[in-house]
Amino acid sequence: MAGPSFRAAPVRVRVPATAANLGPGFDAFGLALGLYDDVVARIGESGVHVDVAGEGADDVPRDRRNLVVKAMRACFDLLGGQPRGLEVVCANRIPHGRGLGSSAAAIVAGVLAARELTLGGLADADVLGLCAEIEGHPDNVAACLLGGFTLAWRSGGSVAAVRLPVHPSVAPVAFVPGSRSSTAKARRLLPDVVPHADAAVNAGRAALLVEALGRRPDLLMSATEDLLHQPYRAEAMPRSAALMASLRSAGVAAVVSGAGPAVLAFGGADVNPGRGWTAMPLPVADGAEVVAV
Repeated sequence: MAGPSFRAAPVRVRVPATAANLGPGFDAFGLALGLYDDVVARIGESGVHVDVAGEGADDVPRDRRNLVVKAMRACFDLLGGQPRGLEVVCANRIPHGRGLGSSAAAIVAGVLAARELTLGGLADADVLGLCAEIEGHPDNVAACLLGGFTLAWRSGGSVAAVRLPVHPSVAPVAFVPGSRSSTAKARRLLPDVVPHADAAVNAGRAALLVEALGRRPDLLMSATEDLLHQPYRAEAMPRSAALMASLRSAGVAAVVSGAGPAVLAFGGADVNPGRGWTAMPLPVADGAEVVAV
């Protein structure tokens, strides 16, 4: 079987930051935010050459271990074969290790770049499935791909997602600390079993959050309550838990963004989070975009 054909011209992909979970929607809800990474990729003569500027420039791999490259190679494998070489340039603005979807952005950028470079293509549903397989969960990659507020789920061996409405008055603010956290470590803090009553509360709050974000922002405080993951992770990120509690006590609906330690608030742009935090008002964003070069 013949391998894929590749386009000679470079491609550029722009991918947004994302906040996952949004309180009660663990591993299901995601929100795309207006902070972007850009990736330019082209087929090279041989080997893998990676240049990185911005976030992570001092420590991300610049070879086949780079996450963008890994995602590209996974997509090429799915499409029938690897190119002779790759040249990748990353301009990163999404903070790494803060719970703002930097890994999802890298994966989505890589898969979309590889699809665009491969003449033959890959269906959108397969793009989502591949990105979720690489990431390990679908919430961030769904929001990064589709934009806006998304709900992602697994059914059998496949992954699906829908984009849901967001009220124009919803104004996310990311409070970003200087320290990082590990998603894998944060997941290890979660129990295998939770009380049935807590699960029931979260199910109701997740349903309410769809209404709150779409039509009733006045319900966001109640809709962002969570008992399934944030309480169990609080001891590992006490400053995040304290800031979230402070914001909520001031009437600002706030949650841990993804696995943290960033805190996402719906409002509160004028709040002083204290030393070591940066407040970043970030509008709800559209999804990943392939831009002509």
